[in-house]
Amino acid sequence: MIRLRSDMPPGVLGLEAVDDIEKEDYDNVFVPAVEAAITEHGKVRLVYVLGHEFDEYEPEAVWEDVKLGVRHPSSFARMAVVTDARWAGPAIKVFSVLWPGKARAFPLAELDAAKRWAADDTDH
Repeated sequence: MIRLRSDMPPGVLGLEAVDDIEKEDYDNVFVPAVEAAITEHGKVRLVYVLGHEFDEYEPEAVWEDVKLGVRHPSSFARMAVVTDARWAGPAIKVFSVLWPGKARAFPLAELDAAKRWAADDTDH
C-alpha cells in the first residue's frame, strides 16, 4: 500500500510505502497525487519513504513507476527516497543520471533532512 504523508513542508508531496506495493496503489494513490502536485505546482518535489513496514514492489508496480516517469519526464524537480535499504543509494545514483530532476537517497534517521532537501528550490 502507498499512503499520503501529511507531515511535509509546503509544496512537497510525501508518500510512504507500506507492506507490498501493487499496481492499484499507483492507480489509486501515487499517480493521482503526483498529477495533482504537477497541476498545483508545475513541478513535483517528492519525499518517498520506504520504511520498516515496506516489503516489496510487485512487478506491475515497478512498470507503473516507469510509465509515470515517461508520462511526466520533466515534471520532477526533486525526489528524496528515504529508506535504510542498502540498494537505495546505488540505485538512486544510477537513476539520477537518467532523471531530469534531482534524486537522492536518505537513511530513515534523516527524514527531516530529506524533507528540507526536497523543499529547497535552489540549484546546489
